[in-house]
Amino acid sequence: MRFLTCLALIAACGGGGPAPSPAPAAAAGPGSSSAATVRSLRSTLVNGTTLAYRLVGDSGTPVVFVHGSLGDFADWDAQVATFAQTHRVLVYSRRYHPPNPPQNDDQTYSPMLHADDLAALLLQLDLAPAHIVGSSYGAYTALVLALEHPELVRSVVLGEPPIMPLLNRTPEDDALRRAYFANVLDPARAAFARRDSVGGLRAFLRGEGLAAPADAKLLSYTFELRHEMLANREQYMAPLTCRDLGALHTGVLLVSGDRSPPVFHAINAELARCLQNDSTATIPGAGHSMRTSNPAYYNQVVLRYVATH
Repeated sequence: MRFLTCLALIAACGGGGPAPSPAPAAAAGPGSSSAATVRSLRSTLVNGTTLAYRLVGDSGTPVVFVHGSLGDFADWDAQVATFAQTHRVLVYSRRYHPPNPPQNDDQTYSPMLHADDLAALLLQLDLAPAHIVGSSYGAYTALVLALEHPELVRSVVLGEPPIMPLLNRTPEDDALRRAYFANVLDPARAAFARRDSVGGLRAFLRGEGLAAPADAKLLSYTFELRHEMLANREQYMAPLTCRDLGALHTGVLLVSGDRSPPVFHAINAELARCLQNDSTATIPGAGHSMRTSNPAYYNQVVLRYVATH
């Protein structure tokens, strides 16, 4: 596997949470092509739910982007036009995430559920096998897809999946895991349990070290975040073991932001150890939302990896 090193670039300073969607003119990013036609937003029924999606580009191997928590298909605006020059690009909103209709379907929020949704979507749109690029919980979903449906996947790019059960090997890792639960997940869960959705959103953002304005964009995510925070913890944070990961034969690129919280660096280190993986990249000047913190560098790294797989 190819080892991707961190080049010295001047990059935008990035945080770890959702960024406002860029204006259409800025979404294309460096090197975009006016020939890349963005088709209108569509929706389709798969696996018992309705998913909104866009398909961009008319040729090349498929690349599918999977967003994280507090996100939707527009999280990838800084990637779409660049990748569509050489690939067919799919962006979609996962179950419970806007603009999908709020649906109380009695399903447990888990990477397995979202992986099954994505598998059904890939088959319906005839896009398999595809390169799957995930951010945060979307990376968790991408990894589970590769484990459970390897025939649908060419390669996976994992941007700091929050696989907290991996942090059980050393006292230092266990302390990071416990702190994440105590400072992020538990306060948010408690607020949603008392039906305080705004408080739950703010607790989640504060725990991630972010400002917590209750603006309309962030408030639109409270339905899905409630599903996340109140989910069965053992399913929401599905326990993947080194033995599970060792059975994966799909190419994996692990991507991290140099300014991301230590807990995500620790998870990526465990993933690299379990996968025996030397395909890693660090995005300079970037936090957990590295795709928006430094999109030019991120796009370069991911395009280079995809081209060799």
